[in-house]
Amino acid sequence: MQNTRLNTLFNTIVRRLEQWIFNPWRRISILIISLLFGFFLGSAVATTAGQTAEWDIVVAGTLVLTTEIANRIFYNRSVMGRQIFWVQSINYLKIGLTYSLFLEAFKLGS
Repeated sequence: MQNTRLNTLFNTIVRRLEQWIFNPWRRISILIISLLFGFFLGSAVATTAGQTAEWDIVVAGTLVLTTEIANRIFYNRSVMGRQIFWVQSINYLKIGLTYSLFLEAFKLGS
């Protein structure tokens, strides 16, 4: 690739973002935000899909499919490959989503 201004700008942004993410406290905080966003997403999807009771099967199938894709992405890597930031972020999002769905099931069961 040629070293254009846009290419230089993009490389500089990516490098600074990597340096920002490598800070351990920021990395942990972003992972916690990902977990909480997964929790919010699970409760929002469960309440929205349960409101009409027409999309329950489609939404359940979609959630199972996305969870299995996230499992495939995370567990098909080596131990060092699991330490990649976006892979960890997807896994934390999946954990929050699954926990939220279990909690909604317990609320409906009681």
